[in-house]
Amino acid sequence: MDRSTDRPASANDEAGPGDGLVRAGAIVFIVGAVATLVTVAPLFLGSDPFPTIAYAVSMLMGVGFAVAGAGVLRSVAAQRSRDRA
Repeated sequence: MDRSTDRPASANDEAGPGDGLVRAGAIVFIVGAVATLVTVAPLFLGSDPFPTIAYAVSMLMGVGFAVAGAGVLRSVAAQRSRDRA
């Protein structure tokens, strides 16, 4: 048993290929989602819109989705090659 979490330790606890990309993609996606909410808020509040750079940061949502997708594909490819061996 793993004493820090009180659950059985298993081989699945170690990070596999692509896991880092999925985590990084999720973080970038969340940053982009927050930026999107911030840039849309002035439309509902009736205030002045944010500068163009705020809209550029909103594009990180798509970038994060793509990075996470690349991590999933890398993980799938590693698992397929491991299953073939």
